[in-house]
Amino acid sequence: MLAYITRRLLYAIPILIGVNLITFALFFIVNTPDNIARMQLGVKNVTPEAIQKWKANHGYDKPLLYNENKNGSEALTETIFYTKSVRLFVFDFGVSDEGRDISHDISQRMWPSLAIAIPSLIVGLLVNISLSMLLAFFRGSYIDVTGVITGVVLISISALFYIIGGQYIMSKLWHLVPISGYTEGVAGFKFLILPVAIAVIGGVGSGTRWYRTIFLEEINKDYVRTARAKGLSELRVLFRHILKNAMIPILTGVVVIIPLLFMGSLLTESFFGIPGLGSYTIDAIHAQDFAIVRAMVFLGSVLYIIGLILTDISYTLVDPRIRLS
Repeated sequence: MLAYITRRLLYAIPILIGVNLITFALFFIVNTPDNIARMQLGVKNVTPEAIQKWKANHGYDKPLLYNENKNGSEALTETIFYTKSVRLFVFDFGVSDEGRDISHDISQRMWPSLAIAIPSLIVGLLVNISLSMLLAFFRGSYIDVTGVITGVVLISISALFYIIGGQYIMSKLWHLVPISGYTEGVAGFKFLILPVAIAVIGGVGSGTRWYRTIFLEEINKDYVRTARAKGLSELRVLFRHILKNAMIPILTGVVVIIPLLFMGSLLTESFFGIPGLGSYTIDAIHAQDFAIVRAMVFLGSVLYIIGLILTDISYTLVDPRIRLS
């Protein structure tokens, strides 16, 4: 097991380096520090002197990759690549273009994102798997056909419709929950009910159809027919055999959601006024604060790689034969 985990960690290193290099190229070669300064200063204040002053104040006046004016290691460390990209590997995100500590902002804003994402993930999985198993159990019946058609309809509806419709019905008409806002502690529970419910409902269509397909593929395999031939009931076959053997593709689907646990939902947090990492990223894009955007891109890639590694490890728990591959 240790050797398997070590291999997966070693595989992740070049991926993370590649993401970092691509991000650096996009932010500092395609979009040069001069362009960043012009966007921050605005049209009226763009002068060569103002650009140089802004770059010096924000650490963008250094050479990109190699500083010819420095000797020894400083020739590499006194560069934009080292200060703005290499230091990300030790999670030193620096300060935003407005002067705020990005690491402090992330540590504060990750909790509202987790407060929405974790319940949405757990409840969504339980609902999607339960409904898909129900459709698989009644496969070919009117229940199955109705469920499939309903799933297609739900997939076809935009996420904005669920958000705006939920706010209008649950908050404006029925006054059951606040329309937006957030408060820490137990008092904040009422602000999370509607976002979590909308996240679950919005994912029911695609989730149910995905898991239903997985279960139907397992139902047609030889071990299922053997279990039925031994006299096991359909429910016992479904829960004891099919569900267990369908865990690998289920875990693969979960890994896509793991980065969102920390990164937050851009739409949901923005519309509900929740101070999470999703709204933090949106605000940074609107303010053209590339230091924050760059940090969030790197953090998202790290979380996604961690999710892949955790998924690989969970595979070995479901099927120990994978450790030998």
